[in-house]
Amino acid sequence: MAYERLFVTGGAGFIGSAFVHNALAASPDAHVLTYDALTYAGHELNLEGADPARHRLVVGDVTDAQAVHAAIEAFAPEAVVHVAAETHVDKSLQDPYVFLRTNVTGTQVLLDACHAHGIRMLLVSTDEVYGDLPHPERATPETHLRPSNAYAASKAAADLLALVAVKTRDQDVILVRCTNNYGPRQLPEKLIPLMILRAAAGESLPVYGDGRQEREWLHVEDCARGLWRALQAGQAGAVHHLAGGAHRANLDVVRAIVDGVGADAAQITHVADRPAHDRRYALDDHASREALAWAPRVAFDDGLAATIEWYQANEAWCRAVASEALAAFLARNYGNRTELGPSA
Repeated sequence: MAYERLFVTGGAGFIGSAFVHNALAASPDAHVLTYDALTYAGHELNLEGADPARHRLVVGDVTDAQAVHAAIEAFAPEAVVHVAAETHVDKSLQDPYVFLRTNVTGTQVLLDACHAHGIRMLLVSTDEVYGDLPHPERATPETHLRPSNAYAASKAAADLLALVAVKTRDQDVILVRCTNNYGPRQLPEKLIPLMILRAAAGESLPVYGDGRQEREWLHVEDCARGLWRALQAGQAGAVHHLAGGAHRANLDVVRAIVDGVGADAAQITHVADRPAHDRRYALDDHASREALAWAPRVAFDDGLAATIEWYQANEAWCRAVASEALAAFLARNYGNRTELGPSA
């Protein structure tokens, strides 16, 4: 069947809002309810342009089982796309309980609700669940999970709960693990938007350790298309990978941003590395590309240039969302520290 009546958790966030916009554009019959707590990571501005006749926002917490069940019952979706999550690694090292609550308990609440209402669930996960991978190894869905931080551990736990639901109650659940996303509307706690905004402002660009940690980058629009394809074509119990194929060291990404913004390379500063900082993530997504008839379209260099352009052209968004969110994030987690390293 076509899954077009969708309940999207975290739909006012970065990946969630990209998926909402993509779903509404992909099918004129798509109707979406965004269920979002509107914490610092979610904002109504991210949903501007969504057709009000086919999209509705409900403010709610994914750990509130009663509210989740009520919202699903009232909207009667054909599927739930569970994107909502706490995602910042540094924060997870300081306060893992927030991550356990949202990422683990919240996922179980959604699993139970989908089971009770007999609907499909797509769980969005991360390459970080596999932990550090030596070159040239790439993780497949059969690779053992070896998370290195509380964020990744909470996502691994959520994934395992989903797979348990498939095995023990024959539940229709699909897992999608993605590489690092980038693009418009990403909050500046993450590497690329943080560096763009700080570079443009002439501020220091803090890079953890030697900066040679390698990540694989995927444009958020490509991710959104992949999630739509997984929802429509994925088989229950499947684990799919969405990888951008663009492997870059963090330091090289920062240097590219400096060049793209026209900043000074002297702004780059190396700060103490965070504990257990994984050196390399990489996904093998060949099976998923074939099964989902999907492949990324946005080349990293083009996507990065367009992302820099977007932040420079959307000062109002940055003032209303990014600046406020970053200030709150820094105050809450780092006090007056100026050597903050981004999550990547």
